[in-house]
Amino acid sequence: MKKRILSLLLALVMVLSLAACASSEAPKTTEAPKTDAPKDDAPQEDAPQETLEDVTESDFYGPIYDEWSEMTDEELYALAKDEVAKNGPINIYATSSKMMKAEEPWLEAYPELTLAIMDLDTDEVVEKCVLEANAQNVQGDVLQVKDVNGDVFFNYYEEGYMSAFYPKDICEKIDESLLRYGYPLYASQSFWYYNTEAFPDGQPVTNWWQIIEKNEDGSQKYRLFTKEIGTETAYLSLFASFIVNSDQMEQAYKDLYGTDLEYTYDGSGFEFDVPENNAGIEYMWRFSQMQMTFISDGDELVQAVHNSTADDPALALASAGKIENREESGYNIGWLTGIAPYAGLLNQENLYVVTNCKHPAGARLFIRWITGGVDGKSGGLKPFTKQGNWPVRSDVEDKKNPATLEECGAVASDLAAINGVYMDTQDLWIYWLSISPYTK
Repeated sequence: MKKRILSLLLALVMVLSLAACASSEAPKTTEAPKTDAPKDDAPQEDAPQETLEDVTESDFYGPIYDEWSEMTDEELYALAKDEVAKNGPINIYATSSKMMKAEEPWLEAYPELTLAIMDLDTDEVVEKCVLEANAQNVQGDVLQVKDVNGDVFFNYYEEGYMSAFYPKDICEKIDESLLRYGYPLYASQSFWYYNTEAFPDGQPVTNWWQIIEKNEDGSQKYRLFTKEIGTETAYLSLFASFIVNSDQMEQAYKDLYGTDLEYTYDGSGFEFDVPENNAGIEYMWRFSQMQMTFISDGDELVQAVHNSTADDPALALASAGKIENREESGYNIGWLTGIAPYAGLLNQENLYVVTNCKHPAGARLFIRWITGGVDGKSGGLKPFTKQGNWPVRSDVEDKKNPATLEECGAVASDLAAINGVYMDTQDLWIYWLSISPYTK
């Protein structure tokens, strides 16, 4: 990814002044993994794709159905037994420790198919995949990764290091918008939290513009707590989506206040063209000039909301799973759901098959099983069923969450559009935060 000189200098200033930790990226490579001819009559493993000049004009997006998509569990199991007998355990590179809980029930269902599960973060999962491919020593079979800004899709999936397996019978039970960039294990999102004791009549905010409202004396209506937006890919992607959907942000303002939005940001001085009269950019400018408290720990973020009062209210942006503190710690916290124009982005945990893996059938059988199997009752989804995670299958009941995905008001992420403005969004945020009266 390109980085502009201005951004690098400003990022260094922010690191020194705010002691923020920048996200690390997996090493890139210009070499795509090599393929071998198929060695048996099983469907051929997906070959790496040549780099496409414009992926948005291709047939690269899912769902993509092939011979594997039509195969039953029984057919895959028969092939997988030979693979495991020859090559040993099926290797799963996961980004959630909950995946470790899948091994025992999997062996009960498929006693002849052993697993080896590694708990890593997304960068490590992708890095292992790339290093193994370039060394022509592929060990991984299944990757679990979250892609919130399109980095995985455009820099690795497009390059052919992995492929998305779409089991047709299961995909028929999933909204097609969630299949565009991969096959989902489950969906999650971030929410603004409010103090339910301070606001016993319900959430005080129904629109993003209300979050940055000020009182008549110029003071902020709410104290704001969040992780530092510029170093959190998921949060920065959310702000990038507002820039992409500027018309929705503009309409949300007009619906709330009954007047047209006044644009106050200065987009001059950047080494790229900053669009004029973009409501998403205007929102980010105003937000960057608010007084915020950056806290890296999600539990501490929602604790700050719990400790706030009606006279001194606070809001915090944190992952949906932190709602569990309501029961575990007795916090008076709730989600701001359904806020206009949308509450947030759905962050998918996607599953991919590693190109040229040693267990192509076993990998696909595992993906089918971990996402519920043919009827949603395999038991594979059980470890991931919690408050803050949502199953995406229409035939799987969500009993954990206080609100459905539809009620929450989040939208599927358009990774192509977000990826196109992500770096500019980061540049704008870093600079504007650096000139905020609260961070100078």
